[in-house]
Amino acid sequence: MQLAGAVLLAVGVWVQVDSSSLLGFLETVEGSPVDLSQLANVGILVISVGAVLAIIGFLGCCGAIKESRCMLLTFFIIVLLIFLVEVAGVVLLFVFQDVANELFSDLENGVQANIKNEYGENEKLTSLWDTTMLQLQCCGYRNYTDFDGSPFNSNVTLGNIYPDMCCNTTIPTGTCNEDKAHYSNIIGCFDKLVQLIEENAVIVAGVVLAIAVLEVAAMVVSMILYKDIGRKA
Repeated sequence: MQLAGAVLLAVGVWVQVDSSSLLGFLETVEGSPVDLSQLANVGILVISVGAVLAIIGFLGCCGAIKESRCMLLTFFIIVLLIFLVEVAGVVLLFVFQDVANELFSDLENGVQANIKNEYGENEKLTSLWDTTMLQLQCCGYRNYTDFDGSPFNSNVTLGNIYPDMCCNTTIPTGTCNEDKAHYSNIIGCFDKLVQLIEENAVIVAGVVLAIAVLEVAAMVVSMILYKDIGRKA
């Protein structure tokens, strides 16, 4: 149990650190779905569950060493509740894969409008998009055309330009213009993000299921000890 708690703590810290740049731009989009913005809180939830599991694991060890039926029963009940919550979470995780496209599509108009109006002018939004595109190796929400008409794209000095992330690194160095961006055909951040969610959903579900097996084993052992201690009494 303590090992399972440590694993969840590590995963939670990673999610929390990574989500700050990945989902930060949602704060700048008016009318973004509340459910989607809550993804940023997933890391905190996982960290909390991991900490609770570690504490509960310690409780179970103490109950076994001291042969305390009360502590063992408390351990069993809490682990059972956590197990049921995790099963519900895995189900929701797979359900989210089916609604991911619809959820992010609701953002499209708002995000594209923000890019056209503020990218290259609003320092916070520009920085968030640059970080997101760099980390995910993507360009714009759908593709490079999302930057058409933006303050960055309409730069008086450089002309019709696009972010460097919208041009393939194999293309000769220089300003990322429309021809280079079109030839590079870098995937949009919408498609890349949905792809990552679907891929990571399977991994996270697998980790949770493995932890669930440990929890079931811990509940079985705690009940065996509970009954043995009862017989001795």
